[in-house]
Amino acid sequence: WEQPAILDICASHVSHFPTDIAEYAGRRVALGMNEQELAQNRQVSEYIVKDLNADPTLPFNDNSFDIVTNVVSIDYLTQPLQICSEVARVLKPGGAAMFALSNRCFPTKAINIWLKTNDLEHVFIVGSYFHYAGGFKTPSAVEVSPNQETTPWRDGASQNIAYLAVVQATVDK
Repeated sequence: WEQPAILDICASHVSHFPTDIAEYAGRRVALGMNEQELAQNRQVSEYIVKDLNADPTLPFNDNSFDIVTNVVSIDYLTQPLQICSEVARVLKPGGAAMFALSNRCFPTKAINIWLKTNDLEHVFIVGSYFHYAGGFKTPSAVEVSPNQETTPWRDGASQNIAYLAVVQATVDK
């Protein structure tokens, strides 16, 4: 993409983009629940305050973005299939959704299935959201944690305190 339009859902005061994102990306929108935090986000060109658990509809036209990101917050969404359907709707043809997962969460906020499953199962859960929401090609995942060579896995759970995986799916339109 040249100057991609990016939507970051469940955003806050930071969007976890490179510091020089403005040099090569176009429109950058943060969508989150806390206006005070969103107003401090210097990585985006605009922000929208919205609770996706109350209403999973994304307030954008069809084919508005090249990339939609979600960083370590999919586990807090109570209507993930509807939200992934909306992500597919707002992505331009050839666009991609990229959702990052970690092995940490706020247990009081996370959905029940997240609390009862391990890191590997979390990857399959997010992949199934893309699959069953429809509108996406087959998702893929990659672990991007540091020290992968020396950090063991046990019973489907990473022992890496900095575990991070990205589940990505390209829209099918």
